[in-house]
Amino acid sequence: MLEVSFGTGWLLTRYAGRFRTDGVDLNPAMLDVARRNLDRAGLFADLRQGDVEHLPYPDATFDTVVNTMAFTGYPDAAAAASELARVLKPGGRLVLVDIGYPADGNRVGTALVNRVWKPLGDLVRDMPVVLSGVGLEVRDDEVGGWGSVHRYLATKPARLDDVVESDRTVGPRPKDE
Repeated sequence: MLEVSFGTGWLLTRYAGRFRTDGVDLNPAMLDVARRNLDRAGLFADLRQGDVEHLPYPDATFDTVVNTMAFTGYPDAAAAASELARVLKPGGRLVLVDIGYPADGNRVGTALVNRVWKPLGDLVRDMPVVLSGVGLEVRDDEVGGWGSVHRYLATKPARLDDVVESDRTVGPRPKDE
């Protein structure tokens, strides 16, 4: 599995002992912090400095890619999403947690996005559109912050010829009758 933009590496310490784990972060100071946290826990992960728009791995390397509370900081959403999808194996899953507007438009969740996250520099996007635009099948679950925190589970189709585009989603091709 790969975690992109892992920060202090707290999540890495939750799964590095159970799975082969790689990580990429742009900030060299975060690599040092994460390595220390992994060392303290007696764990190892192959950590590299790198940019989400140019991940240092071959195509179709990982079964799982994790990205938490970082995507809204990437200036080029399409390039970042394309790279995350590129390194996923067919059938692999991207687990992405980040900020988005609540589906029901509730005032508290919307205010959190507009008055907290955006002023802090977060670039709030329609993530199902961004992720389906790079060929991933996307499920969007609101998991906190009055609907302003979302978990996007995005799966890379097992075969690209099994995919067709519809209005906003990508899914399996309908069976011929």
